[in-house]
Amino acid sequence: MLFEKIKIGDLELKNRIVMPAMCQYSSDETGVVKSWHLSHYQTRAVGGTGLIVIEATAVDPDGRISRNDLGIWEDRQIEGLKKLVDLVHDSGSKIAIQLAHAGRKSKATENPIAPSAIRYSENYSHPREMKKSEIKEMIDKFSLAAKRADLAGFDGIEIHAAHGYLINEFLSPLTNKRADEYGGNIENRTRFLSEIVDGMRKNWHKPLWIRVSASDYAKGGNEVEDIIEALKILGDRIDGVNVSGGGVIHEQHIKVYPGYMLEDAKKIRSATHLTTIGGGLINSYELAEFALNTHCNLVFIGRQLLRDPYWPLKCAKEAGIDLEWPFQYERAKIY
Repeated sequence: MLFEKIKIGDLELKNRIVMPAMCQYSSDETGVVKSWHLSHYQTRAVGGTGLIVIEATAVDPDGRISRNDLGIWEDRQIEGLKKLVDLVHDSGSKIAIQLAHAGRKSKATENPIAPSAIRYSENYSHPREMKKSEIKEMIDKFSLAAKRADLAGFDGIEIHAAHGYLINEFLSPLTNKRADEYGGNIENRTRFLSEIVDGMRKNWHKPLWIRVSASDYAKGGNEVEDIIEALKILGDRIDGVNVSGGGVIHEQHIKVYPGYMLEDAKKIRSATHLTTIGGGLINSYELAEFALNTHCNLVFIGRQLLRDPYWPLKCAKEAGIDLEWPFQYERAKIY
């Protein structure tokens, strides 16, 4: 199944291998694309990855995880992003952008924002609770970022609602202690994300999906059943879900092993019927096939693609599939 075509919404992918967003910390204060990004992502496209999701790209300069993150908060950043999109397309892959705001985990500002004024750890600044007016402003920033992503030519958008960043902070009862309509039960905690989706849909009509932390891996936090309810609230306004986990608090307890997030992906796919991207340290063709046959529709391959950008080509050889190679590399196809 790994090399079968599949669609997310109306976006057709040549295979089911997804490179997930992984921060490169290789820009500067401008947030623009640098030569590293062009080389890094194009190489994975040449290597046969079906869908590349570029790193968390901030909708606001204070929403960067670090001061060296990519940005999409102003129009001058579009040119570099478009160049990146064109390179990936020319190399045979589809490309999506992950839109993000780091919230209380931002180290690009000394005055981070959060749903509630709760610090992540002693190594992070103490955040201030967002006013309702600031929530509305942030929704508009995601909407404008979606417009810029369209102008840059991206095939899809992934909203980053995982790993303890701003949207995840609203979703989790561990970090959201608000007493207004954005806090309390799961419906209220999902409101911020829901309104972001609505705002983005004004400017974005291509596939849109969410990356979630299916579990907070902490007592009193979200479990997969809570995230399923949140996804049901979003309904058919989204085209898929990328299932990850953790990151919302510093004191989490995760048992890590190859495929450790697949069970949550399976539960989410079964309950929501969304196109589901699953994974977690998948590093072999056999495990990827197992995941696709039993747990998810696509697999995200992260660290393995950092180690080996040509992993898809090698998997095709292992599977006995005569995959088309870049003509420049055909002399190496038989080995």
